[in-house]
Amino acid sequence: MLIGLVRESVMQCFCHTCRAPIPAAAVHRRNIPITKVKTKPRTNQPKRVQFVTTEVRCQEKTRGGVRYEVILGEPEVKAAPPKKPLSPKNSVSVQDIEEKLKAAEERRQQLESSKIAALSAKMQKIEEASRKKDEQTTQFITATRDALEQKMGTVTEKREAYISDLKTKLKDHIENVEKTRLSLEQQTDEVRTAIEEKLKTATIQRDENLKKMLERLKEHEKHAELVRQNKAVLAAKAPSSG
Repeated sequence: MLIGLVRESVMQCFCHTCRAPIPAAAVHRRNIPITKVKTKPRTNQPKRVQFVTTEVRCQEKTRGGVRYEVILGEPEVKAAPPKKPLSPKNSVSVQDIEEKLKAAEERRQQLESSKIAALSAKMQKIEEASRKKDEQTTQFITATRDALEQKMGTVTEKREAYISDLKTKLKDHIENVEKTRLSLEQQTDEVRTAIEEKLKTATIQRDENLKKMLERLKEHEKHAELVRQNKAVLAAKAPSSG
């Protein structure tokens, strides 16, 4: 079937001005239903080749099939586009050159002015940023110093208050110690006085007791002497009476 289609396409003229008769076998094969034939997997196809116009001159039947003559047409040659005619150069005068130089100088001056202005603006921004940074640094230093002074003042106040409280407590303790010492001294004096009075009383009583004992001894001596005298008198009287 494919051979018939190819043969039919070849037998016809590409310009469709003339048509060659189609054999009956091709017509018969055209009516056969197309069936899919399993083929090998498709591979990369080569690049398409540009066909040139062909023309069939004659055909002749043979035993094996149909013999035909194909004449290839001449390849088409694309004509090159016509070149544009070159325009003649315009003559430039000295005045035009001076004006162009003057304009270029003005543009250069404007560019330099814009560069200087941009540089000035940039320097101004840098100075402004430096000034702001210095202000921020000064503010930070001032705030830090104030906070430190306030903290030191608070610490000093607390220290002074602590020292004052400690002095007050120490003074109260010293006063209490002094009161205790005075009280102890007073108690000691009282005890000493009481002891001295007791010793004095004991001495007086002892002296009185000694006097009493001496008086008793004297009385006892007197009584013993009287008893001795009485015994002696009695002893003297006893032999005379016998």
